[in-house]
Amino acid sequence: MKNLINWFEIPADNFNRAASFYKAILVVDIKTAEMFGTKMGFFPFDGKNISGAIVQGDNYKPSSVGILAYLNGEDDLQLMLDKIESSGRKIIVPKTQISPEMGSFATFIDSEGNKMVIHSNH
Repeated sequence: MKNLINWFEIPADNFNRAASFYKAILVVDIKTAEMFGTKMGFFPFDGKNISGAIVQGDNYKPSSVGILAYLNGEDDLQLMLDKIESSGRKIIVPKTQISPEMGSFATFIDSEGNKMVIHSNH
């Protein structure tokens, strides 16, 4: 098995607000569609790397407890943290080094109330 995780979904109460938030902090295009009664905003996918979507539907509820998704903070997750803070969102755990080999992480609450993590190997 190459990857234990192959897809993730981030619940949203306000789809447009969540899509705008993630577009701004990740600097990516999010393509939208409706599938099986669920509004979905797809993060870029190249067929090789893990990806996911913002989702809004009856079976999705944002939460600050439960499973955490770790987003790629690229070379310097501080750049993403600055965007998160400027959007008025709360940083729960500031940039923290795990170890020189494992890099750093930070935890935040997104626009919908989900607790999320960003990680950088640097």
